[in-house]
Amino acid sequence: MRTVPRKTSRPRTGIADVVVVGAGHSGLAMSHRLNELAIRHVVLERGDVAHSWRTERWDSLRLLTPNWMSCLPGAEYDGPDPDGFMNMDEIIDFISAYAEKNQAPVHTGTTVLGVEPHTSGYTITTDRGDWQARAVVLASGACNEASVPACAQDVPDSVFQITSKDYKSPAQLPDGGALVVGASATGLQLAQEIHASGRPVTLAVGEHVRMPRRYRGRDVQWWMLASGLLDQCIDDVDDPVRVRRLPSPQLIGSPEHATLDLNALTAMGIRLAGRLAGIRNGKAQFSGSLRNVCSLADLKMRRMLNTFDDWATTSGVLDNGAPAVELEPTRIGNGVPLGLDLGSGEIRTIVWATGYRPDYSWLKVPVLDRKGQLQHDGGVVAPGLYALGLPFLRRRKSSFMHGAGDDVRDLSNHLLTYLDQCAARPASQVAFASSA
Repeated sequence: MRTVPRKTSRPRTGIADVVVVGAGHSGLAMSHRLNELAIRHVVLERGDVAHSWRTERWDSLRLLTPNWMSCLPGAEYDGPDPDGFMNMDEIIDFISAYAEKNQAPVHTGTTVLGVEPHTSGYTITTDRGDWQARAVVLASGACNEASVPACAQDVPDSVFQITSKDYKSPAQLPDGGALVVGASATGLQLAQEIHASGRPVTLAVGEHVRMPRRYRGRDVQWWMLASGLLDQCIDDVDDPVRVRRLPSPQLIGSPEHATLDLNALTAMGIRLAGRLAGIRNGKAQFSGSLRNVCSLADLKMRRMLNTFDDWATTSGVLDNGAPAVELEPTRIGNGVPLGLDLGSGEIRTIVWATGYRPDYSWLKVPVLDRKGQLQHDGGVVAPGLYALGLPFLRRRKSSFMHGAGDDVRDLSNHLLTYLDQCAARPASQVAFASSA
């Protein structure tokens, strides 16, 4: 696994046109573009390049997109397995090599402590000194903190709790049954892995996005890209807030190209329950709407596949004649539990696969709503302040690695115009975030 040497070893103060916060794939893609535009900038990273991939993912994780989709501006996958799925080491190596190739001005081991308006832009305070910049790009990611429901505090002390952010492998867990809460890609993958370790698993299922790994002889991501679904813009959806909060689709990037859905899990012996509604007196209570939730997910999947079929017909792409297929509805057997006594010893572990949220506690600019969510217009947060790497930032593909290129192009053009306007006027006449 590739490591990147630290480039900063002492406190300092610097000046740049742009400071990029975060040296993941989004921040590095922006750095590549800023280099092309000859814009003076630095990238500040709290750990090493690809820090989150190195420290905040489970060991067996693979990308949900095939390798041929693993591309960044100026870099494409050139390995021997384009239809495979990168594992953790390969992801880290790909991103680290990208930083080295582009000679990105990354300052590793530099934790940003504050970003606040300044008369000529922004002051970025770090544990290694301060920076002054006309503009700031927030590329610190959407998965900084695990989102855990308040009822977690009501779990009995005898039950071990862990979030998907801290989970690495089943070896961390005590013997005995596990309750996995959440049925997105993460929840399904962890439920499968924990069950394979010999532990009985119950999966609490709420709203989810069902999706086959392959359809009509092609990877489902090929269909989503070719049909234009991944290029759908945020302005073209009816409810932007809702689509940005949808769980990740039920996919796994396995060498077998397997479909991982609720049917696959129940076939393994994993027990399904409804959405975790609360915990009272040491007893987990589940919603009784599991059948309805699964029927709705099946319906939405069928609509998506119909969209692929219609596109294949109108475009003349028949995919080697592979016919349209009807996938089996989600099977919900009898005896779905409405509750579990967490003090009985049946459940020894709860894994919270209930999503993530970004951490903007260091952002001293009034751009967060009452729930702490970043308010932005397609990544434009405030004058001179931008965001990258968030779900459906500008397009449906924004959260995928290959989606960074288009978002970076659009935002860098906006940023360049902004810097030109700043240069053309006295500093006292420039409307920075302090007057936004």
